[in-house]
Order: sequence, then structure tokens, then C-alpha cells
Amino acid sequence: MESTFRTPDTSTVVVGVDGSDTARAAAMWAAGEAVRRDRPLHIVYGADTDGRALYLAAETIERVRANGRQLLDDTAKAVTDEYAGLRVSTEFSGADAAHSLHQAGALHGTIVVGNRGLGGFNSLLLGSVGLDVAAAAMTPVIVVRGIDGAEETGTVLAAVRDEHDLLHARYAAREAELRKGSLRLLHVWNVLESVGEVVGMLDGVDEIASAHADALRAVTDAVRDEFPDLEVRADAEKSISVAGVLVEASRHADLLVMGGRRVPSALGLARNLGRATHSVLHHAHCPVLLIPRTGSDFGNRP
Repeated sequence: MESTFRTPDTSTVVVGVDGSDTARAAAMWAAGEAVRRDRPLHIVYGADTDGRALYLAAETIERVRANGRQLLDDTAKAVTDEYAGLRVSTEFSGADAAHSLHQAGALHGTIVVGNRGLGGFNSLLLGSVGLDVAAAAMTPVIVVRGIDGAEETGTVLAAVRDEHDLLHARYAAREAELRKGSLRLLHVWNVLESVGEVVGMLDGVDEIASAHADALRAVTDAVRDEFPDLEVRADAEKSISVAGVLVEASRHADLLVMGGRRVPSALGLARNLGRATHSVLHHAHCPVLLIPRTGSDFGNRP
């Protein structure tokens, strides 16, 4: 699948539903996001009837199709009742949920999923469909979590590791503009990664810290130049857990934007999320938006 990357204000919002409460909540959140972007909302139900046609009775498949289409109609009505004037389309797919969302995302733009589906037992953890979508998507993916009873902070948080993160820092800045809010750029330096470099040479610690500060400054300056009217705050922290710092910072944000670094599998396909990304998706206190990494920037760092 080719990468189809659009900025927030040109990207249709695609949301997957499966009948679960978390998927319905994700659909309502996605509708609000579509309104902010002034873009349509596309609701997808992946029934996986194609893969089960050989061993399920025709009556069963027809019932699944009828229930799926009813779910789509009910969800479309719920979001249009809440957001009058929102352009909504629906899609029933015979493919599995992850494949259906990937296909729809390639055509339309941003994919939104709930943090847990019907098969889940713990609302704190991300379900298998969400992980599959986030790990293999070539378009931006938003995992909706942490919205129950949450009050808006007006802040979009962007995780910045190095100069390669300028793309998603810009994307986060545009999201902040759409929300009429502010942007916080957060760089977390994992001190354990540099232990081998600084053992026996204490002066090296200051040198490495300076390099991290320079990387954050370069991204911050570029964003401020491009978005002069946006309030931009930049912070750098040292920790032994990048994910831990980001999760805690997400308590004070409406959206966390990250680069979707992936680790190649045994077959050479980068379909496994890095450790930090995986942990943030499981534990963040606000929705998480992953920007896909492609080409030389596809990286295998956590």
C-alpha cells in the first residue's frame, strides 16, 4: 500500500465501529475531530465475512451483514444528531476490521480506532485490532482513550526525539491551531541509552545533553517560524523511561502526537510498534495520534 499522507485540514476522518461502547465513543470523538477539520466522517464496519464464508451458514452471514449495516446506520444517526451538518458516509466491508480500515485510510486519510473492542476485557489496554491498525498503517492513526469525563486542556502534546520528528511536530501544530489551543513539544532523553558513551568521561554527559537540546531547539524554531501566531512551549527531560514521561504528560493534553516508529519483524516487515510507542498506546491519558514513518525515516528505534 502506498503512503497517502494529508494534513489534518485536508484529511477525511475514518472511524471503525464494532458495536462496542469504546468504538461508539471513538466514533463520537472522531465526529468532533471531523468538525474541527471541516472534513467528512467515514464510518467503517469490517465484518470479516469474506474470510468465514466457507464455514459459516449463509443465513449467519446474512445476519452479520444486516446487523453490521444497522450498526452503521445507528452510528451515523448518533453523530449527525450530535453534529448537525456533518457530512457522513458509511462502508460495510466483508474484509477483517484492520484490513478494511487500512483500505479506507488509504482513500480518505486519518484512521480513528477505540482503545478496546468487543473482545477486550480490560479497558486500560489496546485491543488487537487497534494494534494491527497502528502497526501497519501508512496513514495517520488516532487511538481514542482517556476521554471519559476529561476536560479539555487546550494543549496538543508532541513527542520530539530528533530532527526527523519535524513532520509530526508540524502536524501537531496544525492540530493545535484547529483547536485554537497551544502546542507543547516534549523531548525525553533516555539516559540509559547513553551509558556506554559516558562511562569514564563525565564531560561527555554535558556534551550529549547539549546535542539533545540542539535537536529540540531546531524543531521548535522551525515550528515557530511556520506558525508565528501559535503558542509553542518546548521542554526537555531526562528519564530512564521515555514512555513513562510521555504518559504522565498526556494527563495535561487533549491529544498526543508521535512518530510511528516500528520494529521490523522476522520477515523484514516493519509491523511491530517500538517499545515506547506500544506502551504509550496502552497507557496514555488522552487520544494518541501516530504519524507513519516511511522511507529512510521508517526507523527501527523504539
